[in-house]
Amino acid sequence: MNTNPPEFHPDQPETLPRRLLARDETSFAAAKMAGFQYVAVAIFLFLIAGFWQLQIKSPEVYSERAERNRVKVYPLGAPRGRILDRDGRVIVDNQSSWGVLLSRESLKMEHLHEIAEGLHLDYDDLVKSVSRDLRRSKYAPIKIKDQLTLGELAFVDSHRDAGTFPEMELIQAPRRVYPASGLLAHVIGYTGEISEAELDIPEYAKYNQGQIVGKVGLEKQYNDILMGIDGERRAVVDNMGREREMLGEIKATPGKNLQTTIDLDLQAVAELGMENKRGAVVALNPNNGEILAMVSRPSYDPNKFAVRIKSSDWKELTSNPDNPLLARATQAQFAPGSTFKPIMAIAALETGNITENTVYNCPGGAEFYGHFYHCDQKHGAVNLHRGIVQSCDTYFYNVGVKMGIDDIAYYAHMVGFGAKTGVDLPNEASGTVPSPEWKLRTQREKWYAGETVSVSIGQGALTVTPIQLARAMGGLAIGGKWYKPHLVLSAKDDKPTEWPLNPDNVQKVVYGMYGVVNEGGTGGGAKIPGLDVCGKTGTAQVASLDFAKAHKDAKENSWFVAFAPCYKPEIVVAVLWEGGEWGKFSAPVARDVLKSYFDKKARNAEIEAQKGNAVAPAISMLVRPGQKVGSAEAR
Repeated sequence: MNTNPPEFHPDQPETLPRRLLARDETSFAAAKMAGFQYVAVAIFLFLIAGFWQLQIKSPEVYSERAERNRVKVYPLGAPRGRILDRDGRVIVDNQSSWGVLLSRESLKMEHLHEIAEGLHLDYDDLVKSVSRDLRRSKYAPIKIKDQLTLGELAFVDSHRDAGTFPEMELIQAPRRVYPASGLLAHVIGYTGEISEAELDIPEYAKYNQGQIVGKVGLEKQYNDILMGIDGERRAVVDNMGREREMLGEIKATPGKNLQTTIDLDLQAVAELGMENKRGAVVALNPNNGEILAMVSRPSYDPNKFAVRIKSSDWKELTSNPDNPLLARATQAQFAPGSTFKPIMAIAALETGNITENTVYNCPGGAEFYGHFYHCDQKHGAVNLHRGIVQSCDTYFYNVGVKMGIDDIAYYAHMVGFGAKTGVDLPNEASGTVPSPEWKLRTQREKWYAGETVSVSIGQGALTVTPIQLARAMGGLAIGGKWYKPHLVLSAKDDKPTEWPLNPDNVQKVVYGMYGVVNEGGTGGGAKIPGLDVCGKTGTAQVASLDFAKAHKDAKENSWFVAFAPCYKPEIVVAVLWEGGEWGKFSAPVARDVLKSYFDKKARNAEIEAQKGNAVAPAISMLVRPGQKVGSAEAR
């Protein structure tokens, strides 16, 4: 048998496919080799480019990142300055506490649920807070809680050491401690982390994200003084975030203390007087504008803001119909009622529209412009003194109609109504002094004569704040000097607004206010034996008579303003009790504050006298009988 393969003949058709197949295999192998060479070159070029980027173009950037993985910077918060009362007693202090941060480099959002449980945080609030902070900065740690309990400290330590939640870091941070029961809450205010909106405001340009700043009250007004300079601590950490070596520390610089004009003794009495009430008390020295006490009720607990306030607490505050966040002493704007009558009296005397002997008859009201305006009693023949003492509306209706709205508005502006007092607190309200120009500007309507009748007894569109009323009456009582109210001793006003009032006219108005308290007038509840107290009640409706009849719960506001001693006042007190019905019901609150002031003054005088008596015997021992103290022989 012939076993040799058939002889290949190129021209034979059946051998052509084999030839083509061999050629394709050769081409494919060459293409694979070329592709491998291209990939190898690309990888080599990529590595060369990376090396150039890392070592030549920006080595400092990557060196910084590597250092960040090895060195941790822990912020050291600066304690804010303490807030003191006028006698140096501490009102607001700081407390050392531990807080926890979340490191962005090792943060895992899936850990937040267990972290929230371990630190007793609301999970939804934590997620929102972390998500918001993540958008703000790339590297700054996220503070999630201050003032950890011992159990929470153990939770953080154990889970960090075990590597379960390496993103958690402990820091020591001072925490603000405010008085209990909301004492002085609206004056002091509270602090909080600077917000994104605040960072966009020019006055906050010098602050950094995450810093704690004053939000309201004195904390905001004097933030630059109270706020210190934060420090930092640098330490070497391992790949689990555990500290291995401390590299150095820049100590924090505490903020400066702030001494206020507040007298805590008077403040406590005023707070007790407004317990379970809605309103305000302002006590100030009319001779220099120092605020001795300032109360706004209902109040709130600023300590809830010292750490990040819970959503539930914030909702409770903002949904409360009594509006506990409103600083009523400087922001509540209401008709002053009959407390406006002394201003009407001085204006009428100064303009010559009346004298102290001008008499108007009160048969229980009076008719003007076709409308009968009521008075609460039939007072009969009434002169200026009796008009103030008995608070006769009819008398002041007639005075107002004779004066006209322009003169009324002029003197209302003179005593400071319709403008901010300039007190060193943010967001003060200005109140309203109505006039034809004001009505045309704000309502595009003309002034009606009947509106003057209402304004003349402190009603209508006229509104004031408690601090405005205290300042106005204090300036009138000392003869026409209105000092700017202030809460910090260093903020004293050396240039008061002065108006040359006739001393005789001032004395006549003051004498009328003396009668309100001491001659069977409406303010007898403020009488203090042995002390000349002057005052004026005010009952101001908050709605129309028709509305009040339909809504029995719409009670009138109760005002009372007082000062003492009458002819050389040292203190003036204004009280607003929302829904208190009658001005006479607010008089005892002012009485208690006045009594507290003068009782303390007497105690201090007695202490000084005792000190003087203690020194006298020691001096006499150095002098022989018959010698004069200070004589050459004695010396």
